[in-house]
Amino acid sequence: MNENVVKLLKAGMWDLATCSNGEPNVVPVAFKDVTEDGKLVVGDVFLETTLKNIQANHGKIAISVYDPQNLEGYQIKGTAAYVTEGAVVDIFKNMVEKMFNGAATAKGALVITPEKVIVTTPGADNKKSCKIRESAGTEFS
Repeated sequence: MNENVVKLLKAGMWDLATCSNGEPNVVPVAFKDVTEDGKLVVGDVFLETTLKNIQANHGKIAISVYDPQNLEGYQIKGTAAYVTEGAVVDIFKNMVEKMFNGAATAKGALVITPEKVIVTTPGADNKKSCKIRESAGTEFS
């Protein structure tokens, strides 16, 4: 993903969208990050419906991120896998437990492989999309 997309993903809130049996679901997430290899990771604190939808829909997910100040935004479409152990889960557990003073924890994490980025910023580039190329980042068209 290009630098602008990653910067906004690291700074902004994300909305995760999933669907199952024709019923859409969208939730805001605050426990999230972008890995060095371009994966998107989300800590699971309250993702019950999201996880059911991902399981029923072969992992398909969309993420919306935007800056409300300048309206720069992107939609990322990809495939999510759920993990319940490992370094990424430990990071989210520590983060959540610290924020909630031990009253909540992360049960696992979504690891999302981005497949497409769509510009949602108003203007000439709106709706332009790019496919994610594993070796060279993104290419807009």
